[in-house]
Amino acid sequence: MNRDLKHYRRINWKNESKLLPGYLLMVLWLMFTVVLIGWIFAASFSTTKEIFKGQALQFPTGLHFENYEKAWTSQNVSTFFFNSLFYASVSSVILILVAAPAAYAISRFKFFLNRPLQSSFVAAMGVPVTMIILPLFGIVSDLQLLKQDVTIRLLLIFLYVGINVPYATIFLLTFFTNLSRSYEEAAAIDGCPPVRTFWQVMLPLAQPGVVTVSIFNFINVWNEYFISLIFASGDKTRPVAVGLYSMINSMRYTGDWAGMFAAVIIVFLPTFLMYIFLSEKIIAGVTGGGVKG
Repeated sequence: MNRDLKHYRRINWKNESKLLPGYLLMVLWLMFTVVLIGWIFAASFSTTKEIFKGQALQFPTGLHFENYEKAWTSQNVSTFFFNSLFYASVSSVILILVAAPAAYAISRFKFFLNRPLQSSFVAAMGVPVTMIILPLFGIVSDLQLLKQDVTIRLLLIFLYVGINVPYATIFLLTFFTNLSRSYEEAAAIDGCPPVRTFWQVMLPLAQPGVVTVSIFNFINVWNEYFISLIFASGDKTRPVAVGLYSMINSMRYTGDWAGMFAAVIIVFLPTFLMYIFLSEKIIAGVTGGGVKG
């Protein structure tokens, strides 16, 4: 053990000093983020008068937990919250069911449209959403699909999945490409058909990529604004991003800024907790690529 301690890596302070500006910027950005989020969190437990008096961090009248109850019930945050949770969860599951088999087929089977398909997915990732949403809105309006809440929900899920399929497919493609073919050969020797081999052998091996894609898609859908602004016209179908925007507009009439900050914390909390508890899986999914064979 003492011998190992003698061979520890010494810090090269000359090289580390060159990175000092980057460290300072990172620390400043971290301090700014912590202070900003901390102030919003404190304001959510204050009153509107205390916020405008600059006493949000002092709590002269105590903690006001009723702000969260008011935001959850009277300001429709619960509806917006569960709408986003439904859209993000369902679209993440469907996305994996669509993108994973497509990525596996492209990585394992050589056919005439293999390269054109890969190029098409890469090209689709560069198409701005604003270029396709307005023409889609015209088509959807002609089909009269925006009159019922059920069709609006299904339409939003379809759009979220379709827009994220190119990225998810290309991302998972690298995982399946780097997985050793010996797994499939062993499964074939045991009499396992190709479809069953994919679902029971190859897909579990690509779990880091699947988890990472699911997390990214969940966060993207949770924070998505433009698509839901165009297609979700009513409070019953609006997700949290559009719901918060409508709440901010209503502040000019109600003036309940403490309740609005409580709503912001409620909306922000799921993605924040996801980053905290799943950060290692995200890093492993981004940096890993399966077992090379």
